[in-house]
Amino acid sequence: MGISKIHVTTQVLKVLGPFISDPGAELSGADIARMTKLQSGTLYPILMRLEQAKWLQSEWEAGNPREMGRPRRRLYTITGLGARSARTEFRIVTAAIGEVAWNSL
Repeated sequence: MGISKIHVTTQVLKVLGPFISDPGAELSGADIARMTKLQSGTLYPILMRLEQAKWLQSEWEAGNPREMGRPRRRLYTITGLGARSARTEFRIVTAAIGEVAWNSL
């Protein structure tokens, strides 16, 4: 059983963004790195924490690496818990940004 509450940072929100935009997406670490511009030393620990928290799940790509002409990729998808939790976190941030903008007027 994973933890369902994790420390959500800007980088975590960047990683969750593509999954919220397309909940059915299967994304490799390389895909996520290109989308988020995060370095592997930042990205992969986040992916591991999100998977431990049951927000993401992953599996190895099907297929023979020799036939594909490249190594197999690990593909990540968002879980129901992850989608609900991510939407909640994005709402919290959006509300906080709105409050900051409103208070600065």
